[in-house]
Amino acid sequence: MHFQGKVVIITGAGRGIGRCVAQWYAAQGARVVIAEKDIKAGREVEQEIVSTGGVAAFIQTDVSSPGDVKELMKKTVERFAAIHILINNAGISIWKTPGQLSVEQWDEVINTNLRGAFLCAREAAKTMKEQGGGSIVNIASTRAMMSEPNSEAYAASKGGIVALTHALASSLAADRIMVNCISPGWTETGDYEQLRDVDHEQHLSGRVGKPEDIARACLYLTAGENDFINGVNLVIDGGMTRKMIYEP
Repeated sequence: MHFQGKVVIITGAGRGIGRCVAQWYAAQGARVVIAEKDIKAGREVEQEIVSTGGVAAFIQTDVSSPGDVKELMKKTVERFAAIHILINNAGISIWKTPGQLSVEQWDEVINTNLRGAFLCAREAAKTMKEQGGGSIVNIASTRAMMSEPNSEAYAASKGGIVALTHALASSLAADRIMVNCISPGWTETGDYEQLRDVDHEQHLSGRVGKPEDIARACLYLTAGENDFINGVNLVIDGGMTRKMIYEP
């Protein structure tokens, strides 16, 4: 997998999975654009990458805003003259009962998670088409296929991302733009050492996931030699959604 000099935009790269993905691409020699709404978090990741010899640029972006997204793509091309890879990672969640969740809160989640992915893909694809191709990875969730209570907006947004992925893969195929999706399961972005044995035992792999697991998958899906992988939803959950659990 060769990423030296590739221009990679990662949305929501200020923390968690997005932050890890940005660091991994930078370590592979990519030029990383940190598209993040939180200025402090975005600047911190930018400085982390630059301090270790990488190339990074923070561009404040609200992915739910068409204007912000267009500006993100414009500034990226002005700075790096290309867009080779887009990782649509930005997302939020609001956990409330269906009766308590307001329409405004529903819209906030859908607009950030689902509309944001569409807007970023649409705008990045314009530059990718001119270059002769590119790669897009949308970060969904196993919550697109299974749920806990009070997760309607988040689940709907992630299910929409899975469907959006194969639709975009079809629409952008003629432009040599690969579009794939990753559905992470339980991916711990906090204190991994505080997890219990029972948490790990829920997974066939015997452990809870880490952001690095998702970062490696992003590299795999966006490697130029893997262009035969297109329109897929790659579930990375340690087998959790395949493990049958019966009450004792």
